[in-house]
Formats: sequence, structure tokens, C-alpha cells
Amino acid sequence: MSKDDQQIAAYMINDEPYYAAQGEEIELYEAAYKNGIPILLKGPTGCGKSRFMEHMAWRLKRPLITVSCHDDLTSSDLVGRYLIVGGETRWTDGPLARAVRCGGICYLDEVVEARKDTTVVIHPLADDRRVLPIEKTGELIQANSDFCLAISYNPGYQSVLKDLKQSTRQRFVAIEFDYPDAGLEQQIVETESGVSSEIARQLVKFAGMTRNLKGNGLDEGASTRLLVHAGKLIVTGIDPIAACQGAITQALTDDPEMLQAVDELSASLF
Repeated sequence: MSKDDQQIAAYMINDEPYYAAQGEEIELYEAAYKNGIPILLKGPTGCGKSRFMEHMAWRLKRPLITVSCHDDLTSSDLVGRYLIVGGETRWTDGPLARAVRCGGICYLDEVVEARKDTTVVIHPLADDRRVLPIEKTGELIQANSDFCLAISYNPGYQSVLKDLKQSTRQRFVAIEFDYPDAGLEQQIVETESGVSSEIARQLVKFAGMTRNLKGNGLDEGASTRLLVHAGKLIVTGIDPIAACQGAITQALTDDPEMLQAVDELSASLF
């Protein structure tokens, strides 16, 4: 196996990741993929967007290259750069170029956190051209037919300065995510953490209470991810109230009054 093949194999997801569909998101993604249309995932943090991407990469048998976007992310971080290797200057592909060449899925998580000039590089890949220009080498990479570009962001958490431009978002098929309904969320928490159905039900009820406080002291309510964390602590032997405090309450806020209020909610249930 060549070095390139070894790198690609490292991005393959061989075991099926657990994912409980909320609607027709799987069918919509597969249809967009077959037509070479990039995908935009919208939804709050911890609601399953990244797990969905892992599940789709497994279903499609394609390598998944994930980039967690941040303020300092440059176009070179995505596309590639020249590096000194063994005393020689060599070009090294970045994650985006690597996915374009091998026909992988490149997932730009929380894309609005990246610099504005960085997101422009995805435009030629996100329309009918499906090409990636590399200015430093003069190369124009035609995307492999299996290549897929996917991005995500949390529209409820972005400021005016951190939102997707229309010139970017109108290139994508959008799939909206939210926290599952209570029954499905309970099933997810049970499956992912191993807690009893009663504890899972109480955790989901607690999450609903915190979500009602969004905009009234909390920026975000408890995510499904946090419920799973709390469930795992409980299965390990941690008292439910302490588990909720460590895995959920402290993750949501640092405000003393809100900490007390949220702790009181969990104490009322457990």
C-alpha cells in the first residue's frame, strides 16, 4: 500500500456509527451526493451533525476528512503549502486538496468560524465547475467524481459578523437539524450511554427545561451530546445530580445565579 493509500485508509470509517434519523436527511444527503451537490448542515451544537457525517461516510464507503474551523484557519491550511522535507522544498496537500484528489468527503465543521477570505476557496468546488485552484503551484485540480463538500454551522449562535454570505450558502443543499423529539432523544441517550430508560427519560426532561431558558439566561440549552455524557457518568456510578452538574450545568454557564437555577432543576428530577 502506497503512502497516499495509507493516508486515505486512515480516514475510512469501518464500523457503523450509531445514528437515529429524525426525518429524510439520509435520503436527501444521498440524492445530493449522487448529483454532485455540496451539503450544508444547519443546527444547534451537539444535535448530531458530526455523527450524521460519520454515518454518511460509512454508508457511502468514502473517507471522511473533517476540519474544525477557527479564526486563524487560512486558505493554506485547507489547500496546502510548501514544506521543507529532507532538505528539499516539497508541496504538501492540505485536507481539502487531499479530499478533492481521492474522492473523499471534506467536512468543514462550523465554517463561519473561519476567516472570510478562507471560505472563498470553496466556491469553485461548490458549483458546477467542481475545481480547486492552487495558486501557489498554478494547478487546477478537477474534483474526483466521488468527492463531496459538506459544511456546517449553528445559525442560532452566530453574530451578524459571523454568518454565511448568500454567495456561499446558495451553492449548497441545506439540511436542517434540531434536537430530536423526546421519545427519539431518550432512545439515543439510552443507546449511547447505557442508562436505564427511566434515567434517560429524566435526562431528556431536564434538557427540555434548560432549552426553555435559552435567551433567558442561557445562550444554549443542554444538547443531546451533554445528556449522553451525563448518562455515561451515571452508568459509571456517579450520582445523577452530580453527573448533571458536571456534565451539563457547568458546561452551560459560569453565571452563579444560573448555575444555581439549573442545579435546582436537576435536583427536582433526581
